[in-house]
Amino acid sequence: MAISDAEIMSVVAAYLEQYPEETGLLAEAVHLLSQGAGFASRRTFPMHVTAGALLVRDGSEVLLVQHRAYGITLQPGGHLEPTDATLIDAALRELTEETGIDPGKVAPAAQTPVYVEYGRVPARPAKDEPPHAHLDIGYAFTTAHADVGCIQEAEVTGAAWHPLAEAERLVGSRIARAVSTPARTG
Repeated sequence: MAISDAEIMSVVAAYLEQYPEETGLLAEAVHLLSQGAGFASRRTFPMHVTAGALLVRDGSEVLLVQHRAYGITLQPGGHLEPTDATLIDAALRELTEETGIDPGKVAPAAQTPVYVEYGRVPARPAKDEPPHAHLDIGYAFTTAHADVGCIQEAEVTGAAWHPLAEAERLVGSRIARAVSTPARTG
């Protein structure tokens, strides 16, 4: 069963409780969410939800991928699937699919996202997608010894560990939140 709009709204509300300074940045997305339109489906326009994962190894490196479609370095992530039970499960699925990381060697750093970003996506006529927006909900994960396995070549051209400063330069301040999130289970 697909993730409900109510669950997405609940996760975003919990995030905004933790980071109230971002309320203005997410106002348009929250307004769209309040209208309820099946935002877990990639066929929902003008916006749908994606999930991302920031995997931190030994507190000193972050795993990033070279995104095939965009041609840039990003955190692993992507569209939700109807089989995803929760947003954090979707983030973990995307992480393991794209990087081949063994999910048994990964633990969530927190149940609340470390970033929520609302961004515009250009039209992709080949996929029959008009211009739209992604509400990307990202979670931090930790590992002591996981390494890259077989990458998902349809989505990424590579996956590699990056020192924290380099990762932050490549993908932004969300790295600092992923690293500073204390490990907890609930």
